[in-house]
Amino acid sequence: MNKRHFLRVSACACAAAALLTGPAAQAQDFPNKKPVTIVVGFAAGGAADAAARIIGKKLGDQLGVPVIIDNKAGAGGNIAHQYVAKSAPTDGSVILFGSVGPLAIAPHLMKLPYDPVKDLAPITMGVNFPNVLVVGADTKIKTFAEFIAYAKKNPGKLEYASTGAGSASHLAGELMDDMAKIETVHVPYKGGAPALQDLLGGRVAMYYSTLNTAQPHFQSGKLVPLASTGPKRLPQLPNVPTIAESGYPGYSATNWYAFVAPSKVPAPILDRLNAELVKVLKNPDVVTELNGHGMPPQPGTRDELAKEIERESATWGRVIRDRKITMQ
Repeated sequence: MNKRHFLRVSACACAAAALLTGPAAQAQDFPNKKPVTIVVGFAAGGAADAAARIIGKKLGDQLGVPVIIDNKAGAGGNIAHQYVAKSAPTDGSVILFGSVGPLAIAPHLMKLPYDPVKDLAPITMGVNFPNVLVVGADTKIKTFAEFIAYAKKNPGKLEYASTGAGSASHLAGELMDDMAKIETVHVPYKGGAPALQDLLGGRVAMYYSTLNTAQPHFQSGKLVPLASTGPKRLPQLPNVPTIAESGYPGYSATNWYAFVAPSKVPAPILDRLNAELVKVLKNPDVVTELNGHGMPPQPGTRDELAKEIERESATWGRVIRDRKITMQ
């Protein structure tokens, strides 16, 4: 072999080596025995936390590595979203259980230190479900019709909790106020658990809650479910009507949590994460457990999630503009 031929062969070998250490090789090695962290934007004990733990446990079994749930609560989930968008590793070892608030609502309400579209890459929808409008027993309100009647007679007297400004539970209340021409007062919290605590303590009157958070308190009579916010009644609450069928057709405010990652994560790793998470979300045991919490799984492609975020952003952007909602 002459020197010139040797150099050409060496150059080709180096190029091949570079390809082998590129994104495809990274995806093949992922997770490389490194723990995977799922960041959740709300406090432990709420719906997002519960769903993440159910999914995370099965994901860890599949990947053969520990899966850690990291609760970074605050600012309606935006603290967690900012962390993953700007500070998290880009090797696929840290992903976010993102939510409708920061991904589709908050950009219309405030100047964010990150761009949900440019800085976060969609992986798959996780769960999609309606909230339930619940009131504390001390309000003496027993039906949705009684709630509307009281709110009309007492504008500004009913306070409702949410998981943060710009969250799904916040905008569900804004949409209700707009369609019913009532005035209730929004009180933001750092997650479902603290919101529920103040609801049970009588410090707020109502909450557009996840079923998972509120259901344990229905039988005891501490909380009363008035209506659900989705297009169909919840199977777990067949006697509780939807808001749409209770005089406000077209009302729909579903809550959802989806998996996203830093946008700099290589596409092959995102594809691998999608495949693994879709497999988890279709697992019969996971489906049963999530449905039991009132959070049916909705696995899909990366592109489907991107389009869903775009649609939701357009919907809630219109509500925010029409209601002239601000962060004040």
